[in-house]
Amino acid sequence: MSSDSPSPAPGIGLYAGAVTYLWWGLAPLYWRALGAVAPIDVIAHRALWAVPFCALLLAVRGQLRPALALLRQPRLVGLLALSSAMVALNWGIYIYAVSRHQVAEASLGYFLLPLLSVLSGLLFFGERLRPVQWLAVGFAAAGVAVYAVRIGTPPTIALALAVCFAMYGALRKRVPVGSLDGLFVETLLLAPPALGWILWHDGAGLGRHGPATDALLLLSGAFTALPLILYVVAAQRLSMVTLGLLFYLNPSCQLLLAVCWFGEPLYAGQAWTFVLVWIGVLLYLAQMGRDRWRARRLPRVDAG
Repeated sequence: MSSDSPSPAPGIGLYAGAVTYLWWGLAPLYWRALGAVAPIDVIAHRALWAVPFCALLLAVRGQLRPALALLRQPRLVGLLALSSAMVALNWGIYIYAVSRHQVAEASLGYFLLPLLSVLSGLLFFGERLRPVQWLAVGFAAAGVAVYAVRIGTPPTIALALAVCFAMYGALRKRVPVGSLDGLFVETLLLAPPALGWILWHDGAGLGRHGPATDALLLLSGAFTALPLILYVVAAQRLSMVTLGLLFYLNPSCQLLLAVCWFGEPLYAGQAWTFVLVWIGVLLYLAQMGRDRWRARRLPRVDAG
């Protein structure tokens, strides 16, 4: 089985994955604007307001009733409950890392995540790597190793973050529902605890920091849902290997944003991680582009 042909329309998946990871890579600009609100409150608003946003999109497309009908399928709901638990746990671990001033270790998790996605594809989806692709993964792994050595402690939080989201991607790849339908059910399952938290904490920041902050909180559901919808589109069309390597757009964008926009220092270990990871990504993309070019030429050769 080729690592780049798990399902139809891989081009759509490639574009969806690239947009998703660029979106997540620039997301710190949005969350920085919500700095006055406690992180756990922001998470509750993200989970709650994603529900009406997804419901509105489904209603516009005339698919709200079929999406609600998914709740009558226990096995499917169980899988989506697991996937929603994984993404919520990912958020929670990240908030814990921030509160413990372990943001550097948390960021390592997003460098580890693509490697775990590649491993997931090899172990659970029967995907195979070609020699150039193994070389690409090797460069990426070397970059992550440089970053981990620089931190100097066992990256427990990083591994937990990466495992949670890698499991989310693998679960959603297995669930036979559309990206929007599945996300609607996931957020519906997360909504009760999120609503309980907001009510228990007197709005969880809503109405306390001005209209601009209120607007950002109310829009946080849409801001969260849109890239997740695109992510599932990508996960269902791309191999876990391709999906994993594309993910490096996210931490790479965050690194550039931190240095060029927020004025944070760039250490030698981070710079080498960036260089090694992107050598791997470019090698993999070059192989994939070569395969697509050869595939487009085959029909013309046969016709001749």
